[in-house]
Amino acid sequence: MLARARMVTTHPVGEGPEGDEMTEQFDVAVVGAGPAGIAAALRAAELGASVVLIERADHVGGTCVNTGCVPTRALAKAARLMREIRAAGAYGIRVSDPELDWSATATLVRERVDLVRESKADLARLHAAGVDVRLDTTAEFADADTLRLVGASAAPTEVTAASVILCVGGHSRVLPIPGAEHALLPEHILAVTELPRSVAIIGGGNTGAQVSTILDSFGVEVTLLDVAPRILMPSDPDVSEAITREFTRLGITVRTGLAGVDSLEKQSDGTILLTWREADGDDPTSAAFDVVIMAAGWPANVEGLGLEEAGVEIERSAVAVDRYFRSSAPHIFAVGDLTGQDMLVQAAQFEAEAAAENAVLGANRATPHHLLPVGAFTDPDYASVGLTEEQARERDPQCVVALARYDRLERAIIDDRAVGFLKLIADSRRSLILGAHAVGENAVEVIQAVTTAMAAGADVSSLAAVKFAYPTYTAIVGVAARDLLKAAPTPESASPS
Repeated sequence: MLARARMVTTHPVGEGPEGDEMTEQFDVAVVGAGPAGIAAALRAAELGASVVLIERADHVGGTCVNTGCVPTRALAKAARLMREIRAAGAYGIRVSDPELDWSATATLVRERVDLVRESKADLARLHAAGVDVRLDTTAEFADADTLRLVGASAAPTEVTAASVILCVGGHSRVLPIPGAEHALLPEHILAVTELPRSVAIIGGGNTGAQVSTILDSFGVEVTLLDVAPRILMPSDPDVSEAITREFTRLGITVRTGLAGVDSLEKQSDGTILLTWREADGDDPTSAAFDVVIMAAGWPANVEGLGLEEAGVEIERSAVAVDRYFRSSAPHIFAVGDLTGQDMLVQAAQFEAEAAAENAVLGANRATPHHLLPVGAFTDPDYASVGLTEEQARERDPQCVVALARYDRLERAIIDDRAVGFLKLIADSRRSLILGAHAVGENAVEVIQAVTTAMAAGADVSSLAAVKFAYPTYTAIVGVAARDLLKAAPTPESASPS
């Protein structure tokens, strides 16, 4: 077991007692108090290590709770309520067209974030575990073994630790183009004082898609732009195609395959002139919008840590780690978004616990990431787990694919939400489910059910035999599994159209 923490006083050369600097020693120093940092600190403390947790913000919880997943989901709830109110007339309910009070909505979202933070009680759990938490404090490597801490209300100190676990996450990417300062980042949406009439969103990934559908439901005219050939590029192409089709039906303008985004310019009337180049056009295209939002990526927070002083190598703007989460400096670990790999809360937490065990026990624990369900609360929802069809065919060219449409599902017909599908991919023997992809109402919950079956090692016949409650959305899992049993191996893709 590593040595317990102790504090020593060092006297810098040429300085007397007034220049004293405190050096604190811990078994483990964790930098970043998001989901990964909290998980790493708690696990290391549970294993008996002395732990210091350093966070630059004045609160714990990280991006997802404070500015990402939680507020976005709260906004998505408001958007869903707007949709349901508009649809109420079809059920004989007399309602007027709903009107959004943006100020009240933004206030409620902030309150929900506070409630989630309270419910998680992360700070209380950390204190109860004996973790030394330093909020509003930055950390930078002075050398491979020393972190220099600078707090808002305290003199700089130094910390040494036998192991360091970096959990500092990432940040919204700002495109290096003229006028970029006129754009908002997704986390700044709540700072807008009134709902805009028109918005351009640069970036068609998960964040851009969610923001698009939320603002569209609020009555904002939305244009979604991306240089990629399609939105949601990491998703199965059938998911991307279906979401694009539904966005277009809702009135969202989707432009993909752009040659580039050139500039933003603030106009005298307060609007922003956005200029981009179409892939097949020589002349640039310009349009004015009330607001432009950059959702163009999520690079790792590699700057400002002094990684070069610690001998930590950077590859493709992320910290390079081995399968045990060790960086090029073996006592320094990195997990979560910082590695540029699986940028998901559930992945970061598993990685962090594994890194803590490796740091404290000298173990070699690797965490497989092949079952990481991911999705978004758009309109309609979408979600995936496992391999896309293209990836599955690279592994098994004779893999079997079945696609069950929502219009075969009684619950979807009852709810007037019959747009969507569940696509299941199995190996040629139908012994393993390789991937699942869904678009439609409750798609995230549907994929969770398939993920559970995959984790349990259920084969297709076992999944097809499950008696799902009626009428439910998850019943689509049984429909797709039975289709999969009847499907013949073919190199052709199933189509949702």
